[in-house]
Amino acid sequence: MEPKLSDFSLDVFSLKGKTAIVTGANQGLGMGYAVAFAKAGADIFIPHLTDDVSDIKELIEETGQKVTFLQGDLTDKSHLDEIVQCCIEEYGKIDILVNNAGIGPFAPFLEYEDSLWQKTMDINLNAVYYLSHRVSKEMVKQKSGKIINIASALAFTSDKNCPPYTTSKHAIVGLTKVFANELGQYNIQTNAIAPGFLNTDMTKSFDEDLRKKITDRIPVGRWGHAADLMGTAVFLASSASDYINGWTINVDGGFAATAI
Repeated sequence: MEPKLSDFSLDVFSLKGKTAIVTGANQGLGMGYAVAFAKAGADIFIPHLTDDVSDIKELIEETGQKVTFLQGDLTDKSHLDEIVQCCIEEYGKIDILVNNAGIGPFAPFLEYEDSLWQKTMDINLNAVYYLSHRVSKEMVKQKSGKIINIASALAFTSDKNCPPYTTSKHAIVGLTKVFANELGQYNIQTNAIAPGFLNTDMTKSFDEDLRKKITDRIPVGRWGHAADLMGTAVFLASSASDYINGWTINVDGGFAATAI
């Protein structure tokens, strides 16, 4: 039956009663996604590598939602199994997965070490595939779910000194379409967010000339912040986006829409 227009409610943006896994959300942009979900009513499960979880723990608990942590290495397949098992044991289900964790070590292409290439691809791409593969099996049982992959402005262009990061983010766009095609029949939607240039630890090393060059290409005239991504994340995690599947939303101030 076709829904009545008069039945529309802003409740479609609510995540009340949902459980979300956000990898690496104890730092960086992932904190923004996790806090946004908690404010929208979701409980949070955070797999993390680094030790400190105090900031995100406080932020989530301030919302009144539950948060659970599990430390480990996403490149370890046994840890990925543990993530799924522990989340199910704690919350009984997995409604949302955000594949946020990633690295972007810089070095000139001709000097780039094979080991660094492999490490970056293992975290930025392979872990996304393997964890999503495991989580999607739980979502199929529920006949519902949302997978949100994190791409980048460099998923649509390229820059020097970051060969595996750029390559992995291009691949994330394709992987998002693969998941959408395979899992849509089970009422699981997969989409991606492509953040533009944001003020993060990863970009602190950029010199002033490069920062100006980038800023001049952004139509809104500024770099982004974690807060700029939070609304898009909630939208893609909520039932408001149930008919959006396989797409990448650029949150970049217009960077990808300009040539210079």
